[in-house]
Amino acid sequence: MWQLLQDILSKQWWVYDPSSSLHAAYHWFNVAEGALWCFLGVIVARRFLLNQRSLWEVAYAVAFFLFGISDFVEAQGLYTWLIVYKALNLLLLILLRGHVLKRHYPESHWI
Repeated sequence: MWQLLQDILSKQWWVYDPSSSLHAAYHWFNVAEGALWCFLGVIVARRFLLNQRSLWEVAYAVAFFLFGISDFVEAQGLYTWLIVYKALNLLLLILLRGHVLKRHYPESHWI
């Protein structure tokens, strides 16, 4: 059973092949997306440094940054464990966003 779970989670769905133009487009899209997620993390971290309303903002910023890092990993290859990780991280981002905005920035509808 444990071996089956390991096999499923380690399955590789895609690997970057620089000689393929489709692969290159997917690769660079993920690099750009990763940079964007990290930038959003910087914005949230800056907001925390300016306002210091809650340490939940630090967790929110870190979640953005880690989601960006996962896109840099995805730019090289896509694995089942990465898909699971990204889904859990996205859920965490949604929950943290709801908490931080509702409790500390009710006037804001952005990040």
